[in-house]
Amino acid sequence: MSTNKPRKIPEQLRSHRWFGVHDLRAFGHRSRIRQMGYAPEDYAGKPVIGIINTWSDINQCHLHFKERVEDVKRGIFQAGGFPLELPAISLSEPFVKPTTMLYRNFLAMETEELLRSHPIDGAVLMGGCDKTTPGLIMGGHCHGNLAGAQRP
Repeated sequence: MSTNKPRKIPEQLRSHRWFGVHDLRAFGHRSRIRQMGYAPEDYAGKPVIGIINTWSDINQCHLHFKERVEDVKRGIFQAGGFPLELPAISLSEPFVKPTTMLYRNFLAMETEELLRSHPIDGAVLMGGCDKTTPGLIMGGHCHGNLAGAQRP
């Protein structure tokens, strides 16, 4: 998909407020990300792409996500981004009682809050059933990442 929008410069990315500014709070964020084994060249000036993953051991529809997320991370790195996986509630209709429909909106709210509260510039939403897919899309849309809207 081609767009006419110019690429954002690093200072225009949401994640810049977490990692790019020169204040005590950003110093703390850079320190913690370094503590996790990432060097500045891994993330500095790159869009941070959240991977919202609904994988769990009890969700038969998403068993392959454990391996696929590594493929997604590799693709994000190759495209010039910095991937961060964020786990989300896993909804498996055969095992969640009385029905996963009760929890779909929780997933939507969780997705929105994961995107809002972390240094995320864009997202890959990993769901694949009749409750996780709408829940992820609802949460992404409410946040604005799916529509390309800018949010604080």
